[in-house]
Amino acid sequence: MTTWIVAPVLALSLAAAVWTVVMIVRAQHPPSDAYFVLLGALLVLLVVQMVVGFVALGATDRPVEGVTFVAYLLTTVAVVPVGAALALVERSRWGTAVLLVAVLTVAACELRLEALWDVAAVAGA
Repeated sequence: MTTWIVAPVLALSLAAAVWTVVMIVRAQHPPSDAYFVLLGALLVLLVVQMVVGFVALGATDRPVEGVTFVAYLLTTVAVVPVGAALALVERSRWGTAVLLVAVLTVAACELRLEALWDVAAVAGA
């Protein structure tokens, strides 16, 4: 994977996590429209990353764990809308906490994707 896509995804997911913690502390539920714009921007970046990841995986000769790599790419894209939907259904502090788990899951998956790609680069060299 490339840093030009991983860094903005990490930045947006961590910004969303901080914003979510603030919403939990202030007991703001459901989240505001501006928050969902942030989640939308994050989702667009994740879809772009998924396409770039699929292309990079298909074009590389590195020994990347393909199934694991694809699973992480799909998870990062799926977790944001699922978390947002659950937050809208559960209009309490717990619904907002689900969003926190979702954006932290995206950040964790990003770090794992980068680790899978980097290990493959070292092993292939």
